[in-house]
Amino acid sequence: MMNRERYVAGQRYDAMVGAAQKLVDLWTITRRRATVDDAAVAAVEATGVPLHLLVLSADWCIDAACSIPFIDVLAERGTNLDLRILDRDKNLDLIDAHLTNGKSRSIPVVIVYDDQFVERGWWGPRPAELQALVQGEWATLETSERVAQERRWYVKDRGVSSVREIVALLERAAAATSASAPSAMENDATPAA
Repeated sequence: MMNRERYVAGQRYDAMVGAAQKLVDLWTITRRRATVDDAAVAAVEATGVPLHLLVLSADWCIDAACSIPFIDVLAERGTNLDLRILDRDKNLDLIDAHLTNGKSRSIPVVIVYDDQFVERGWWGPRPAELQALVQGEWATLETSERVAQERRWYVKDRGVSSVREIVALLERAAAATSASAPSAMENDATPAA
């Protein structure tokens, strides 16, 4: 399946939550409380490039439920952004092309496409600071304690780190898109006099 068709087949945030079987309250409450500062929205809009965010996720994923609501707010507020969500387990070829550390199907994964649906980068499964803690000092914790630590981290962070990293990714994606776009001279079919 082509990137465009796959993207269009994705669900919008509300539809995904409406179909969710797990963590529905967390998805709903986090989205209701999610805010994104004006500077982040302005930075994305300043790129001047339309971009599409395709999220690989699952309703049971706490990392997704704690970060994707904020990214959805960014996409909703940014006039040049759109966001769709696909189930990871129904898109194994796509997740396998975006493995964490080259081996793990960790989610969420946010893939950035330009207006031609060329992939321009990806992010996931969690903000860099939290990922370092999970893979470092929290690696030996029992799962329940590690999850509790992660939840506390997300509550304190309020989506700021996820949004900051996504904005940086979008700026890089926009720059790559602009760099690969044909120049006005290349598009000019009028012969030189």
